[in-house]
Amino acid sequence: MSDIAIKVENLSKLYRLGVINNGMLFKDIQTWLALKLKKDDPHSRIGENKYQGDEDHFWALKDISLEIKQGDRVGIIGKNGAGKSTLLKILSRITAPTVGNVKIKGKIASLLEVGTGFHPELTGRENIYLNGTILGMKKRRIDQKLEEIIAFSGIEHHIDTPVKRYSSGMYVRLAFAVAAHLDSDILIADEVLAVGDAEFQKKAIGKMQDLSTGDGRTVLFVSHYMGAVEKLCNIGLIFYKGELISKSDNIKMLIQQYLFNTKTDTNKLSNEWINNDEFINNQYFIPLSFYITDNDMNHLKNTISNDNDLWINIKCIIKEKDSAFCLGYALYNEDNILLYWSYQTDVSLDEWPRIKLGKCHLKSKIPKRFLNEGNYRVELIAGLHNRFWLLEPKVSAPAIFFTIDGGLSDSPYLFRKRPSLLCPIFKWEIFYED
Repeated sequence: MSDIAIKVENLSKLYRLGVINNGMLFKDIQTWLALKLKKDDPHSRIGENKYQGDEDHFWALKDISLEIKQGDRVGIIGKNGAGKSTLLKILSRITAPTVGNVKIKGKIASLLEVGTGFHPELTGRENIYLNGTILGMKKRRIDQKLEEIIAFSGIEHHIDTPVKRYSSGMYVRLAFAVAAHLDSDILIADEVLAVGDAEFQKKAIGKMQDLSTGDGRTVLFVSHYMGAVEKLCNIGLIFYKGELISKSDNIKMLIQQYLFNTKTDTNKLSNEWINNDEFINNQYFIPLSFYITDNDMNHLKNTISNDNDLWINIKCIIKEKDSAFCLGYALYNEDNILLYWSYQTDVSLDEWPRIKLGKCHLKSKIPKRFLNEGNYRVELIAGLHNRFWLLEPKVSAPAIFFTIDGGLSDSPYLFRKRPSLLCPIFKWEIFYED
């Protein structure tokens, strides 16, 4: 018997922007029948190719073909708009493909949005029965697993409270607990752990690992948190602008490719980022550019000798002043390990740069001979301290890249990369005793 759980053949999905129907039900039915019979849409414009992308259309997925084996834990990664969620919606039969076929062996449990299938007026206990029934469980089976589901969710004290009073974290705890305890063959989870706390994320990842290795279930997991993908998954897929550009069972190498390889974006390794109207919707500031210079404000190339100071430069427009506003950067090495965060508010209050309304330019120095040789990613991060993110690290933060090569030290014994995260040069002194 075949061990293939999911087979996708030449799958594509085309969306028409700004239009959800033809305006009349009978026209929508005619369009649906025509597409079902593989005929031309009678309500398309004359001469229009219904599979042609233009300013009114875009391809969410383009000619995807892949096979996923039973028991695989598949991590699906890519930037926002890459097509990840569209693929999961097609696999979950929420939306239909424009072209291509999907073959699935077994029952699917999908967790695509927090609280999907929950009724706000019902209690958590009642919603377990409602959600479990929607996802295909029999009442007798829910009765058998009820206490296990409640215990796993960790919200026993609130289980008889209407879920409209739940926080987003409580929602996702209960929703994941129900989906994870279904008698399904395939579990699909799309960014649902992003709102959970660290303890529950660890617990959920462990549960998905157990489902795959112990019960032989297939898991499809979408996340922007590469640490969770690396910890859980044994197969990885990279999507970019609707295309599947890479698949590998070496998760660590795949994540490095996603973070550093130019195949995912022609400007991916640039050490300069310029805002092309991507981040303009918050009320506090608009980032304009993010780049690296030397002491003389000369823009540095991607490969930098370590005997130079590096300056991280941020240009932005301050729209509204707030004492909790924090702007800075996060530095990661080539293994996606966070080395540190740095904010303009890290020093004492009287040393903070004075933020004023309008255009401003902030810069911060990374001293020479502090970093080791290797590849680095710098994310522009911002938020209101202890309130909310404006640019969240590893989620919505724009990034620039650079490589340190050479110039580690003037010492004849330190001339190559050391087996450490950093490679700082500290001064030593010697004292002699009589």
